[in-house]
Amino acid sequence: MKDSLIEILVCPVCHEPLELKDARRDEKEIISGFLRCEKCNHDYQIADGIPNLLPPDMNN
Repeated sequence: MKDSLIEILVCPVCHEPLELKDARRDEKEIISGFLRCEKCNHDYQIADGIPNLLPPDMNN
């Protein structure tokens, strides 16, 4: 995932901006970590450079 995506990604539930947490990077991209919505208190995992932005009720 490119760093520039963080500026445009929003929470799929409340549409508030997401904050990057515990990021691991390679030379070019974020490869793991999670995106946090402070308003909803939801975390969205980043695995293999791909953010999973499914709403929590659809992730089970």
